[in-house]
This record gives sequence, structure tokens and C-alpha cells, in this order.
Amino acid sequence: MTIAFFDFDGTITREDSMLQFIRFSKGNLMFYAGILLLLPVLIAYKIGIIPNWRAKELVFSFYFNGMKEVEAMKLGQEFSEQVIPKLLRPEAIREIEFHKNSASKIVVVTASFSIWIKSWCELNHFELIATECDIRNGRLTGLIKGKNCHGAEKVRRIKEKFDLHQFDQIYAYGDSPADKEMVNLADFKYLKWKPIK
Repeated sequence: MTIAFFDFDGTITREDSMLQFIRFSKGNLMFYAGILLLLPVLIAYKIGIIPNWRAKELVFSFYFNGMKEVEAMKLGQEFSEQVIPKLLRPEAIREIEFHKNSASKIVVVTASFSIWIKSWCELNHFELIATECDIRNGRLTGLIKGKNCHGAEKVRRIKEKFDLHQFDQIYAYGDSPADKEMVNLADFKYLKWKPIK
């Protein structure tokens, strides 16, 4: 039996899906106005003053804090159907088809929130390990529930969900240093679509 783990942003997609989801949900005017207001947060993240997870919370909270869960899930489904197919890398499409034809178990492992990726994974019969959004009284808080699914947390979640010893072959695909720990779990390792030893 074969299993293939795919990072999402930058590996399966050409662009950051969170930014695309915000633009899809809020429109260009609100999106760009928010980016201007959030510039101090983005700069602080880029120069290492605040960690990835906190920057993500601050950005996501700005746009989505207080949104009804049902509304967010509807937007996520529409995004999965209308936008994600346009973001896919040709290399990802080819490799995913290879694994589908080989009857591999395909798992998307991403730091992005599951809200806008879940429906796409369900449509394609992929399993999903993702960052989860905190929801209280049926509304999004904009905060992360549990831990951000990033770096070592990807490995922890994978091992929590799967007994890797039951698979004859393990493939893993990533695009950044944060994916290296996940990629190193595999027999067949790829970074930026290039095989590594």
C-alpha cells in the first residue's frame, strides 16, 4: 500500500490560498484596505518579531472574526469549486493523477485553515490534515483551534493519524523549509517538485 502526503500552498497551488480566500470572500477593495491596515503585522512577521501562527491569527481575525460558521463553510465550498481549480500547478495535477491511478492514499497536509480546502479534498476523495479554526457559539473567532499545522506539527499530526509502518511506499511533497520534516518521513521525497535524497 502507498501513501502520498502533499503540502498545499506553494506545492499543489501556485499562490497562497489564504490570501485568495480572503479576496474571494471580501472582494478586492476590502482585501487591499485590510492589507494596508495589517502592514505592521506582516512586516513584524517577515522580520521575525511575531511567529507564523500569530500573524495568521491576526490577519484571519481582522477579516473573519464574528462570521457565522455556516456562512464561512458555504464560502469555503464555493472557493473549493470556483477558485482552487484555477490555482493548481500542472506538476501537482500530474503527480496527483499518478497516485490516483496507482490507488495510493492521498493526504493533503497544510497549515491553511480547513474551511476553504475541506470541500476540495472531499470532492477529490483526499484526506485532509489542516489547521482548524476556533468556533464559539456558531461563529468564527479568527483564532487557531489547537496548534498551527506547520513544520514539526505536520509530522505529529501525520503520526497521530496513520501508522506509517503499514505502508510499503511513502511519498511526500513540499515547497519550503517548513515542509522538510514531513518530507523526511518519506521514501520518495520532493521539494519544489524536485526529488531529494
